[in-house]
Amino acid sequence: MFDLAWSEIALIAVVALVVIGPKDLPDAIKGVAKGIQSLRRKVAEFQQQADELVREAKLDDVRNQIAEVRNTISDIRKFDIKGEIEKAVDSDGTVRKAFEDPMTGGTTAPAWEPPPVPENAPAFVPPDVARWHAPPPPPPPVVEAPPAPAFVPPSEGGTAPAPAATPATTTPSV
Repeated sequence: MFDLAWSEIALIAVVALVVIGPKDLPDAIKGVAKGIQSLRRKVAEFQQQADELVREAKLDDVRNQIAEVRNTISDIRKFDIKGEIEKAVDSDGTVRKAFEDPMTGGTTAPAWEPPPVPENAPAFVPPDVARWHAPPPPPPPVVEAPPAPAFVPPSEGGTAPAPAATPATTTPSV
């Protein structure tokens, strides 16, 4: 550290022996050694504090970078690419309206629904107990009668019109 050669150290020892004297020289060497040790401790503490400051500064930089990345990610999550494309391509909504199905205006009931399963029905019926039965046929489609006229003029003959014939229902034989 001080770049002292052996000859220079020997010269310093001879001068110290002459100036301090042989009687007080051991006490002087102990004092110098304690001074050097305390100086080394203080330098080491200073170096540790400097390293800690550097680490904290680096941590602050890392924290700032993490915050920037989080902000960027939240901006990306908020970005609505579908909305932006629709806004750019179809700002007045004409393209979307052109592809909408005109038949989806109303809702219709399904033609046939299977009968509900009772709550106390078994989950599994053994094959020897169960017999195969054909499923019931779906009900015939409901044909709505044409709407009745608002006004029916009186008939000339004075007789009432005959009632409409109802179709005969037959029960299938099993």
